[in-house]
Amino acid sequence: MITEGQVLDIAREALFLIIRVSAPLLLISLIIGLIISIFQTVTSIQEQTLTFVPKIVAVFLGLMLIGGWMLEQLSGFMTDLWSDFGIYLR
Repeated sequence: MITEGQVLDIAREALFLIIRVSAPLLLISLIIGLIISIFQTVTSIQEQTLTFVPKIVAVFLGLMLIGGWMLEQLSGFMTDLWSDFGIYLR
């Protein structure tokens, strides 16, 4: 039988995995947004699409570059979780 501690451990691992996997794309978006904001401040251009389009392109490029790593991390977690499934049923 699975205990509350084991459930909390699994949930904690899952949350840390989500943070670890999403952090690179969030950092890319943050850096591009900061660069565009500085550009808008210097040039006084206040166009909303100027921030959105470069960020979405950069995130898509980042996803293409590190998508394999992200999938490997997620599938590894699921494999570990399912391989220990028999332990949780006792």
